[in-house]
Amino acid sequence: MSDTPFGFGLPPEEPDDGDEGKKKDQQSGGGQGPANPFGFGMSGAGGLGGPGADNPFAAMFGSMNPNDLGAAFQQLGQMLSYEGGPVNWDMAKQIARQTVSQGTPDGRKDASVGPAERNAVQEAVRLADLWLDDATALPSGAGTAVAWSRAEWVEATLPAWRELVDPVAERVGNAMGDVLPEEMQAMAGPLIGMMRSMGGAMFGTQIGQAVGVLAGEVVGSTDVGLPLGPAGKAALLPVNIESFGKDLGVPQDEVRLYLALREAAHQRLFAHVPWLRSHLFGAVEGYARGIKVDTAKLEDVVGQFDPQNPEQLQEALQQGMFQPEDTPEQKAALARLETALALVEGWVDAVVHTAAKPRLSSADALRETLRRRRASGGPAEQTFATLIGLELRPRRLRDASRLWASLTDAHGVDGRDGLWAHPDMLPTATDLDDPDGFVHREQLDFSELDKMLGEAAGKPDLKKKDQGESGDETKGDGGE
Repeated sequence: MSDTPFGFGLPPEEPDDGDEGKKKDQQSGGGQGPANPFGFGMSGAGGLGGPGADNPFAAMFGSMNPNDLGAAFQQLGQMLSYEGGPVNWDMAKQIARQTVSQGTPDGRKDASVGPAERNAVQEAVRLADLWLDDATALPSGAGTAVAWSRAEWVEATLPAWRELVDPVAERVGNAMGDVLPEEMQAMAGPLIGMMRSMGGAMFGTQIGQAVGVLAGEVVGSTDVGLPLGPAGKAALLPVNIESFGKDLGVPQDEVRLYLALREAAHQRLFAHVPWLRSHLFGAVEGYARGIKVDTAKLEDVVGQFDPQNPEQLQEALQQGMFQPEDTPEQKAALARLETALALVEGWVDAVVHTAAKPRLSSADALRETLRRRRASGGPAEQTFATLIGLELRPRRLRDASRLWASLTDAHGVDGRDGLWAHPDMLPTATDLDDPDGFVHREQLDFSELDKMLGEAAGKPDLKKKDQGESGDETKGDGGE
């Protein structure tokens, strides 16, 4: 787990080689510089420390020249007058779109999707769904298949990012006012309001940069293991698929089809396991509730703050004043989220391999490429490590894939997929350490529980044969 969620903490020292070192640091996703108000760095997100990361205002204003000053000050006024939630999402959207328009480090620019690419994506998803019918008991979850540009991915996924990030940002933002005595809060109202406006802008800038960079890497709507796009809509990004498969030595049609299998498998799971989305997002909220801000340092700074010397506050904020502490609540929430994400990704990996192996000669190579992509810090790990302090360990993904494959061998497709009927029936983190023990454990009869769940939901009985036992670890704040 990352020690510095949202990049809170001490900034790194200045590079010895001055501007050149700074450029290198930016290109490699380097850390926050001293010009970063609030100390909100994105250094852990592989490339998120690009243009504007050291100075959020640069991300907003771009390359400054006299003709831009009017617009720059107008944007600054909008930032300081922001009175919305903990994150300025208008600014986040603007920064994300600007980041996308700059293109990726390899020089590849975003482009509108043409009719031929849309047809290719639709055909790939249609064929993928046919292949998956033999590999899983869950029916198709993709009502439509769409091809997105990077900008369209940003627009479509921002509502999900908002749901994920707001709880964490709100908890940190509230700490700005909570440390003042009640009798002083009325007097300090304008200052607190300005700080919160600045905080919302800083969060918006950093989240916008993160989402914009991620848009240059993802190949679909479920790359991070969560349903970021609209329900029932399988989405692929042709421009990123082409970049992904460029040096693999695999025909582009096979790359597209394999990635369509993964997207369609995710869609099936999230469409037909109704509690799963709230379980995952609820774990993030549980993490946010466990955040403990360093209030002693915050009180000290606020108590000594001189309104005539605002640089003092900026300097203090750069010293990691809001560095959250690990708490049992946070650790438990992150453990639930990490385990659930590993189970989702492991199930998709196992199901897609079953569907692709007999049909695609490149199935093994593509599977390993995607696994290594995750292991080297792919989109999922980078995003979660940066935004909420979570790192999805590759070992858990591989263990989960082996467990699902063993369940298929022992109990068949129906018995394996039946475990998704209720979170209590899923394997736990301990079970991932001992897959064989879970697979061959004496089974309990969940038929009555499933019958009650089905009746309560007004839906058919969710029972599947040969369902397994599990502990309480997967239950979370966002359970059913």
